[in-house]
Amino acid sequence: MELCLRSVEAAVSNIDAEIIVIDNNSPDDSCEMVKHLFPKVKLIENKTNGGFSTGNNIGIKQAKGEYLCILNPDTVVAEDTFTTLLRFADTLPDLGLLGCKLIDGKGDFLPESKRNIPTPMVSIQKLLGYSEPYYANHLSPDQIGKVAMLVGAFMIVKKTVYLEVGGLDEDYFMYGEDIDLSYKVLKAGYQNYYNSDTTVIHFKGESTLKDKTYAKRFNGAMQLFFKKHFKPNWLFNILIWIGIKIVSIFYPKGEATSSNVSEYVFISNDKNLQLQHTLDKNMETQERVSNYVPHVEYILDLNFLGFKRAIKILLGNQKNSPSTFKFLLTSSQVILGSNSSKSRGEVIHIKNN
Repeated sequence: MELCLRSVEAAVSNIDAEIIVIDNNSPDDSCEMVKHLFPKVKLIENKTNGGFSTGNNIGIKQAKGEYLCILNPDTVVAEDTFTTLLRFADTLPDLGLLGCKLIDGKGDFLPESKRNIPTPMVSIQKLLGYSEPYYANHLSPDQIGKVAMLVGAFMIVKKTVYLEVGGLDEDYFMYGEDIDLSYKVLKAGYQNYYNSDTTVIHFKGESTLKDKTYAKRFNGAMQLFFKKHFKPNWLFNILIWIGIKIVSIFYPKGEATSSNVSEYVFISNDKNLQLQHTLDKNMETQERVSNYVPHVEYILDLNFLGFKRAIKILLGNQKNSPSTFKFLLTSSQVILGSNSSKSRGEVIHIKNN
């Protein structure tokens, strides 16, 4: 969360904005971290975990801005993300939801950045591992245009539109609430847009079918979505049940493993910065990436690079490359990042001797 808030603070430094953090009864010390490191952030501490929709609705009730940005804590925005998108939003009289290009911690594009309406057949295909119809492939990742569905990890919407359609439906605890909101906005006569002029990192994406637990949650969300917006379909229910059984057999539990790193490259201009930590591989200090070397993990000094330049470095990485990246937060002496959208990533604490 600290990395996300650091990036958001940088992105709103020149615009009139407020940052509201909703904590759904986290068991860790994240609330104390926010209070200590981000005193200007408005922190709302819920005593129970009512889910993604409930938490966001609580925060939005207190939001004062014309536009809202719903943002996951495992994201990183560029310094010009909000100014770029708000400038675009002001040109669209029919704007509903606005999303942007999302990548994972290796720089791979996340296709959930833009999606189609999940009809029963499309949902069944997605559940069985055929995701092509689920995503809005009429636009390339680098284009701008209308799409049906956006993802809740990052979406911008006018507060008046959000309230008009009833906001996020609190019947959804996890998954599906963003699809429901996107669909309600379309039904209200607005258009949803995807804009690739800015890129946001979302470390833990939902683009792949991970295991049978994910399949069951996806099924539950889709069941609720169709119950609310489509006629009941007994054939769909049977096919979904069969799909879950198939997933249970062919998709074992387990998260993605990290790449086999042979060398670490530290990208910074601070040649005097001493990193005393658990990494026992050779670390080189340099100011830029000229060529991405296989099995090298690049440690990006955000104090030197800034967020937009760091994101640009990830974007230059080729898909399925064995190169990986981590981000150095010198203010907190931690290195963090994720090598796969399937995993939560890791945090390395730097020990000072």
